Amino acid sequence: MKYFRETDKKGRYLYWNEFKWRVDKNDDAKKAWLITKWCRFTKRKSISLFDKNQKEFHYCIPDSLEAKFYKIAKLSGEGMTSSINVKQKFLISSLMMEEAISSAQLEGASTTRVVAKKMLVEERKPRSEDEQMILNNYFLMREVKSLLDAPLSIDLIRHFHKIATHKTSENSVIPGEFRTDNEIVITDGVDGEILHQPPDYKEIEERLEKLCDFANTMHSGENGNIFIDPIVKAIILHFMIGYEHPFADGNGRTARAIFYWFMLQNGFSFFEYLSISKLLKVAPVKYGMAYLYTEIDENDLTYFLYYQADIILRAMDELFQYLDEKSKEFEDVVDLLENSKLSNNLNFIQKNIIKKAMKNPGRTFTVKEISNAYEVSDNTARKYLKRLAEYKLLAPVKEGRMVKYIALADIKDVLGN
Repeated sequence: MKYFRETDKKGRYLYWNEFKWRVDKNDDAKKAWLITKWCRFTKRKSISLFDKNQKEFHYCIPDSLEAKFYKIAKLSGEGMTSSINVKQKFLISSLMMEEAISSAQLEGASTTRVVAKKMLVEERKPRSEDEQMILNNYFLMREVKSLLDAPLSIDLIRHFHKIATHKTSENSVIPGEFRTDNEIVITDGVDGEILHQPPDYKEIEERLEKLCDFANTMHSGENGNIFIDPIVKAIILHFMIGYEHPFADGNGRTARAIFYWFMLQNGFSFFEYLSISKLLKVAPVKYGMAYLYTEIDENDLTYFLYYQADIILRAMDELFQYLDEKSKEFEDVVDLLENSKLSNNLNFIQKNIIKKAMKNPGRTFTVKEISNAYEVSDNTARKYLKRLAEYKLLAPVKEGRMVKYIALADIKDVLGN
């Protein structure tokens, strides 16, 4: 009876190559696998999406996976809302940049995180194709947020891809245009073994139309509809764009953009602060294997659901840790400020600028940077920086027609007087 369940005794959803080594010594591994497969079959839910051989994709939700989705929903609905207040939104304003950078690095961009973030903050023009890819991803994440009222359509998929691949040339990609041949294959990267051959390019539009229908159909479980958890649906959309591979390049970036778009559209508003690409980049092989197991085990999407659920939960843990660290850093500055003569003269944004200045003496701030980071007008940003310069906390330096503000090394001394 111990094998009459979808997972092993530790709640793991294993494929045969791992399952067979975890069967008890005196048990028949093949029989145990058949029993487990039967249990999965009885619980599976089909989604009316098919592979290139017209075999249907499906998934099941074992208890251990349901627990992960419950935790994600709980943290998103309660933990995130209660722990990220207005002030902390400013503290994590750079996290959209983090996803933009990591997503590009996952696709092979070699620009360092420090250089990339400096480019985004200063709004400097990209100097290489790798930097262009990062800038594209940043614009893509901003565009995702602005199109939450739109249904998924072929035009929207093309639009996301066009932004993601603007001014890039990898694999002779044409921004917003589907591939026109079947030369694209996914290999293991070691000996060139083909792991996935996408569907025929002639079928791309028809197949994506069906994917859009799936995305736009209400799966609320009401009025005779089947129920599909929005988190599950977002992950399936991510998987299917990767499976269809409709473009010559940029499929991964487009897939992740659609994942974020669907999550934000369904009320998971703080997903804009989560960087899943950062964690996918750490273990790209596992990312690939989650795709592979799904395809070779009768289109069972459960493998990919487990993998992505774990990635999301880890990203949430990292976000909470980041918030704790940034909040503590800010409180240290607040304590120092409250004991200074400037305590009542500075607002939150100015205090946060001082925090950054104290951490990096010599750092420069621009009006455009402050305007973008804190979502205020250029005039307001300029006023905040000028006031800090008047208090001798920043030093204004004119470069041509632009004024930059440099963080001074003696800020603590100024605050202490």
